[in-house]
Amino acid sequence: MGTQELKHISNNSYPGRGIVLGRNVDGEWVTIYWIMGRSNNSRNRIFKYKNNILSTEAADPSLVEDPSLIIYNAMRDIGHNIIVTNGSQTDMIYDKLMLGSGFLASLEDETFEPDAPNYTPRISGYVNKNEQCITLSIIKRNFTGDTDHCYYRYSKLPPGVGYCITTYMGDGDPLPSFHGDPILLPFVKGNAKEIANTYWNELDADNRVSLMARVNNNIEIINGEKNV
Repeated sequence: MGTQELKHISNNSYPGRGIVLGRNVDGEWVTIYWIMGRSNNSRNRIFKYKNNILSTEAADPSLVEDPSLIIYNAMRDIGHNIIVTNGSQTDMIYDKLMLGSGFLASLEDETFEPDAPNYTPRISGYVNKNEQCITLSIIKRNFTGDTDHCYYRYSKLPPGVGYCITTYMGDGDPLPSFHGDPILLPFVKGNAKEIANTYWNELDADNRVSLMARVNNNIEIINGEKNV
Protein backbone atom coordinates (compact mmCIF):
# COMPACT_ATOMS: atom_id res chain seq x y z
CA MET A 1 0.00 0.00 0.00
CA GLY A 2 1.60 3.22 -1.13
CA THR A 3 2.35 6.24 1.03
CA GLN A 4 0.40 8.59 -1.20
CA GLU A 5 -2.80 6.58 -0.90
CA LEU A 6 -2.54 6.47 2.91
CA LYS A 7 -1.68 10.16 3.31
CA HIS A 8 -5.13 11.06 4.60
CA ILE A 9 -4.62 8.54 7.40
CA SER A 10 -0.88 8.40 8.06
CA ASN A 11 -0.18 12.15 7.90
CA ASN A 12 -3.34 13.11 9.76
CA SER A 13 -3.54 13.37 13.53
CA TYR A 14 -7.32 13.14 13.54
CA PRO A 15 -9.28 11.72 10.60
CA GLY A 16 -11.83 10.56 13.21
CA ARG A 17 -13.82 7.41 12.63
CA GLY A 18 -13.19 5.62 9.34
CA ILE A 19 -14.64 2.97 7.06
CA VAL A 20 -12.74 1.12 4.32
CA LEU A 21 -14.51 -1.33 2.00
CA GLY A 22 -13.08 -3.31 -0.89
CA ARG A 23 -11.49 -6.54 -2.05
CA ASN A 24 -7.92 -7.75 -1.68
CA VAL A 25 -5.89 -9.09 -4.60
CA ASP A 26 -7.31 -12.57 -3.97
CA GLY A 27 -10.82 -11.22 -4.44
CA GLU A 28 -11.75 -11.57 -0.76
CA TRP A 29 -14.07 -8.93 0.68
CA VAL A 30 -12.39 -6.53 3.12
CA THR A 31 -14.15 -4.37 5.71
CA ILE A 32 -12.28 -2.03 8.06
CA TYR A 33 -13.69 0.23 10.76
CA TRP A 34 -11.84 2.27 13.37
CA ILE A 35 -12.62 4.80 16.08
CA MET A 36 -10.48 7.60 17.47
CA GLY A 37 -10.94 9.90 20.44
CA ARG A 38 -9.63 13.08 22.01
CA SER A 39 -11.66 13.11 25.24
CA ASN A 40 -11.60 10.56 28.04
CA ASN A 41 -15.23 9.72 27.26
CA SER A 42 -14.37 8.90 23.65
CA ARG A 43 -11.29 6.91 24.59
CA ASN A 44 -13.12 4.83 27.15
CA ARG A 45 -14.23 2.34 24.50
CA ILE A 46 -13.40 -1.08 23.14
CA PHE A 47 -14.71 -3.20 20.28
CA LYS A 48 -16.46 -6.50 20.94
CA TYR A 49 -17.77 -8.98 18.37
CA LYS A 50 -20.57 -11.36 19.27
CA ASN A 51 -23.43 -12.97 17.35
CA ASN A 52 -22.32 -11.41 14.06
CA ILE A 53 -22.40 -7.90 15.55
CA LEU A 54 -19.43 -5.59 16.17
CA SER A 55 -20.24 -3.14 18.96
CA THR A 56 -18.53 -0.40 20.90
CA GLU A 57 -18.58 -0.87 24.64
CA ALA A 58 -17.22 1.06 27.59
CA ALA A 59 -13.82 -0.14 28.72
CA ASP A 60 -14.80 1.06 32.20
CA PRO A 61 -18.60 1.57 32.56
CA SER A 62 -18.11 3.65 35.72
CA LEU A 63 -16.32 6.35 33.70
CA VAL A 64 -18.95 6.83 30.98
CA GLU A 65 -20.09 10.47 30.80
CA ASP A 66 -22.49 10.37 27.84
CA PRO A 67 -23.13 7.08 26.00
CA SER A 68 -25.50 8.50 23.37
CA LEU A 69 -23.02 8.94 20.49
CA ILE A 70 -20.21 6.59 21.51
CA ILE A 71 -21.93 3.27 22.34
CA TYR A 72 -23.55 1.56 19.35
CA ASN A 73 -23.53 -1.44 17.04
CA ALA A 74 -20.94 -0.65 14.37
CA MET A 75 -21.25 -3.68 12.07
CA ARG A 76 -23.99 -6.22 11.40
CA ASP A 77 -24.42 -9.02 8.91
CA ILE A 78 -27.61 -9.29 6.90
CA GLY A 79 -27.53 -12.54 4.98
CA HIS A 80 -24.24 -12.60 3.06
CA ASN A 81 -24.00 -8.80 3.14
CA ILE A 82 -22.41 -6.42 5.66
CA ILE A 83 -23.55 -3.11 7.17
CA VAL A 84 -20.95 -0.91 8.89
CA THR A 85 -21.47 2.61 10.27
CA ASN A 86 -20.28 5.08 12.87
CA GLY A 87 -23.47 5.16 14.92
CA SER A 88 -27.04 4.19 15.65
CA GLN A 89 -27.87 4.05 11.95
CA THR A 90 -26.40 0.52 11.83
CA ASP A 91 -29.49 -0.92 13.49
CA MET A 92 -31.83 1.41 11.61
CA ILE A 93 -30.39 0.30 8.24
CA TYR A 94 -30.62 -3.34 9.29
CA ASP A 95 -34.26 -3.01 10.34
CA LYS A 96 -35.26 -1.25 7.13
CA LEU A 97 -33.39 -3.70 4.90
CA MET A 98 -35.18 -6.54 6.68
CA LEU A 99 -38.44 -4.83 5.73
CA GLY A 100 -37.42 -4.71 2.07
CA SER A 101 -35.99 -1.20 1.83
CA GLY A 102 -32.80 -0.42 -0.11
CA PHE A 103 -29.61 0.83 1.52
CA LEU A 104 -29.94 4.38 0.18
CA ALA A 105 -33.64 4.60 0.98
CA SER A 106 -32.97 3.45 4.54
CA LEU A 107 -30.89 6.59 5.15
CA GLU A 108 -33.14 9.20 3.52
CA ASP A 109 -34.41 10.57 6.85
CA GLU A 110 -31.04 10.45 8.62
CA THR A 111 -29.06 13.56 9.54
CA PHE A 112 -25.69 14.49 11.06
CA GLU A 113 -24.89 13.96 14.73
CA PRO A 114 -26.19 16.62 17.17
CA ASP A 115 -22.77 17.35 18.65
CA ALA A 116 -22.41 21.09 18.02
CA PRO A 117 -20.12 22.73 17.04
CA ASN A 118 -18.64 19.69 15.21
CA TYR A 119 -21.87 18.28 13.76
CA THR A 120 -20.07 15.02 13.08
CA PRO A 121 -21.11 13.35 9.80
CA ARG A 122 -22.79 9.96 9.88
CA ILE A 123 -20.78 7.62 7.67
CA SER A 124 -22.09 4.25 6.53
CA GLY A 125 -21.00 1.40 4.28
CA TYR A 126 -22.69 -1.59 2.71
CA VAL A 127 -20.99 -4.63 1.19
CA ASN A 128 -23.45 -6.25 -1.18
CA LYS A 129 -21.87 -9.56 -2.10
CA ASN A 130 -25.01 -10.59 -3.95
CA GLU A 131 -24.49 -7.78 -6.46
CA GLN A 132 -20.66 -7.67 -6.18
CA CYS A 133 -20.62 -4.01 -5.18
CA ILE A 134 -20.03 -1.64 -2.26
CA THR A 135 -21.78 1.58 -1.28
CA LEU A 136 -20.46 4.36 0.96
CA SER A 137 -22.56 7.16 2.42
CA ILE A 138 -21.76 10.38 4.24
CA ILE A 139 -24.51 12.53 5.71
CA LYS A 140 -23.25 15.92 6.88
CA ARG A 141 -24.18 19.50 7.68
CA ASN A 142 -23.77 22.01 4.87
CA PHE A 143 -23.00 25.75 5.10
CA THR A 144 -26.70 26.64 5.40
CA GLY A 145 -27.20 24.30 8.35
CA ASP A 146 -29.17 21.79 6.28
CA THR A 147 -28.24 18.15 5.60
CA ASP A 148 -26.34 16.88 2.56
CA HIS A 149 -26.63 13.19 1.62
CA CYS A 150 -23.75 11.89 -0.51
CA TYR A 151 -23.70 8.32 -1.81
CA TYR A 152 -21.01 6.43 -3.72
CA ARG A 153 -21.75 3.06 -5.28
CA TYR A 154 -18.97 1.01 -6.84
CA SER A 155 -20.24 -1.82 -9.03
CA LYS A 156 -18.36 -4.99 -9.97
CA LEU A 157 -15.46 -4.03 -7.75
CA PRO A 158 -12.22 -5.55 -9.10
CA PRO A 159 -9.76 -7.39 -6.81
CA GLY A 160 -7.16 -5.19 -5.14
CA VAL A 161 -9.33 -2.07 -4.82
CA GLY A 162 -10.78 -0.40 -1.75
CA TYR A 163 -12.39 2.92 -0.86
CA CYS A 164 -12.14 4.90 2.38
CA ILE A 165 -14.33 7.54 4.00
CA THR A 166 -13.75 9.23 7.37
CA THR A 167 -15.69 11.63 9.55
CA TYR A 168 -13.13 14.46 9.50
CA MET A 169 -10.48 15.94 7.25
CA GLY A 170 -8.19 16.48 10.23
CA ASP A 171 -7.95 18.02 13.68
CA GLY A 172 -9.47 21.40 14.46
CA ASP A 173 -11.95 23.31 16.60
CA PRO A 174 -14.55 22.73 15.34
CA LEU A 175 -13.52 19.55 13.55
CA PRO A 176 -13.73 19.92 9.74
CA SER A 177 -16.06 17.36 8.11
CA PHE A 178 -14.75 15.02 5.43
CA HIS A 179 -15.25 16.39 1.92
CA GLY A 180 -14.62 15.11 -1.58
CA ASP A 181 -14.94 11.62 -2.98
CA PRO A 182 -13.96 8.48 -1.05
CA ILE A 183 -10.23 7.82 -1.12
CA LEU A 184 -9.00 5.01 -3.35
CA LEU A 185 -6.83 2.59 -1.38
CA PRO A 186 -5.25 -0.42 -3.06
CA PHE A 187 -5.34 -3.67 -1.10
CA VAL A 188 -2.48 -6.14 -1.30
CA LYS A 189 -2.30 -9.66 0.04
CA GLY A 190 -2.94 -10.10 3.71
CA ASN A 191 -5.16 -11.81 6.24
CA ALA A 192 -7.34 -9.94 8.70
CA LYS A 193 -4.58 -9.66 11.30
CA GLU A 194 -2.03 -8.33 8.82
CA ILE A 195 -4.44 -5.76 7.40
CA ALA A 196 -5.52 -4.69 10.89
CA ASN A 197 -1.91 -4.13 11.93
CA THR A 198 -1.15 -2.19 8.74
CA TYR A 199 -3.98 0.28 9.28
CA TRP A 200 -3.53 0.48 13.05
CA ASN A 201 0.11 1.45 12.62
CA GLU A 202 -0.88 4.24 10.21
CA LEU A 203 -3.34 5.85 12.67
CA ASP A 204 -2.07 8.54 15.02
CA ALA A 205 -0.82 6.80 18.16
CA ASP A 206 -2.12 9.53 20.48
CA ASN A 207 -5.70 9.44 19.20
CA ARG A 208 -6.42 5.89 17.97
CA VAL A 209 -8.79 3.87 20.14
CA SER A 210 -9.90 0.63 18.43
CA LEU A 211 -9.85 -0.95 14.98
CA MET A 212 -11.52 -3.93 13.31
CA ALA A 213 -10.43 -5.57 10.08
CA ARG A 214 -12.48 -8.25 8.37
CA VAL A 215 -11.48 -10.45 5.44
CA ASN A 216 -14.53 -12.42 4.33
CA ASN A 217 -15.71 -13.76 7.72
CA ASN A 218 -12.36 -13.65 9.52
CA ILE A 219 -12.24 -10.79 12.00
CA GLU A 220 -9.33 -9.17 13.83
CA ILE A 221 -9.86 -6.55 16.56
CA ILE A 222 -7.27 -4.24 18.08
CA ASN A 223 -8.23 -2.40 21.27
CA GLY A 224 -5.51 0.10 21.90
CA GLU A 225 -3.32 1.21 24.70
CA LYS A 226 -5.19 4.55 24.94
CA ASN A 227 -8.40 2.94 26.21
CA VAL A 228 -9.12 4.27 29.68
